[in-house]
Amino acid sequence: MKGRHAFSPEIEMAADFISNEFSEIGLQPLNGESDYRQSFELYSIGVDEASISVNGRTVGSNDFFAMVNAEPISWSSADDVTTHQIKRGEDFRAKFNEFRNGTEDALVLVHNSQEENFRRYQSFFSRASRTFPDKQSPNVVFVLSNASASTNFDINITKKVDVIEMANVAGMIEGNRTDEYVLFSAHYDHIGVRTPQEAGADSIANGANDNASGVTAVIELARYFASMGKPERSLLFVGFTAEESGGYGSKYFSEQLNPDEIMAMFNIEMIGKPAVSGPNSAWITGFERSSFGELLQKSTEGTIYEFYPDPYPAQNLFYRSDNATLARLGVPAHSISTTPIDVDPDYHEVSDEFETIDISHMTNTIRAISRAAEGIISGDDTPTRVDVSKVN
Repeated sequence: MKGRHAFSPEIEMAADFISNEFSEIGLQPLNGESDYRQSFELYSIGVDEASISVNGRTVGSNDFFAMVNAEPISWSSADDVTTHQIKRGEDFRAKFNEFRNGTEDALVLVHNSQEENFRRYQSFFSRASRTFPDKQSPNVVFVLSNASASTNFDINITKKVDVIEMANVAGMIEGNRTDEYVLFSAHYDHIGVRTPQEAGADSIANGANDNASGVTAVIELARYFASMGKPERSLLFVGFTAEESGGYGSKYFSEQLNPDEIMAMFNIEMIGKPAVSGPNSAWITGFERSSFGELLQKSTEGTIYEFYPDPYPAQNLFYRSDNATLARLGVPAHSISTTPIDVDPDYHEVSDEFETIDISHMTNTIRAISRAAEGIISGDDTPTRVDVSKVN
């Protein structure tokens, strides 16, 4: 699938594959959906043409960048446009984030002494931005200039707006409690085609471990629980799109359900390789944020399998997968992984291929997750909620 990049044609083929598996298993589409695709749109918005002058001086294309919404810009100093400065010696990152997260259109004049910082941010934020159609932010234009905040300016920018069709793949097993859900998820996208280091070298980042292994778990868990009869709590099985490109799939999903009705989220991420501590163990991100991890530990007492807290706190992994979106809404949402990410030579590389996967270990991990989920599915156990005030 050429690495299943979220904005490539091949991601559609991957979605078809997962949908066919869900159909074979006999899952129901989510409420309100006609099939397993939970479709949504993104806007890709970039600058098309720009004409900018400050105090009568024309600003070249190399001396500005803009974060823009879909509407064209036509500003002058006579308009009600907020003007700011990033001055010599100020914390560029802090000021940038302040203006970026503002609620009004703004012109930001960056002092020439901040040019190094300006160039670094310009290289990234000059790219087209992606956003949901109903969640567009204000226009913010950054110009490299020593002019004062009370300067004269004329800014005219037209935009190039492309509509991107995307989809999560989701199915469910309705339980006796139709307003209580247990969610099993994994992202099915990866990073696509890379630039080869030498002519003729492999360029496709297959993402076997990241995260075909997690998608495999979601499919097999769906197959297993579908064979067990009607559960007490309803079960959701979701393949998220665009985790690697901004988490758009989980962001959209999180707004389609009442988060208070999601009792727990098992987000499964890279379980194809054994953890450093051995092949019968997995770690849980954000272990201290709810009782989810403790419940999973209790479920494996007396077995060869072990769940334990994320051993890589410096990697900030709790925030680096789709669980974070739901956790910000209070859901006991955690990622389960086994890969020693700090030393894994295949992470986000073309070498992440099927041959690197330890199938026996992965099978044991999926079995352990199925057993760990039983108490939550039956309603005997309910993890405590995540404190949203402590989630960034």
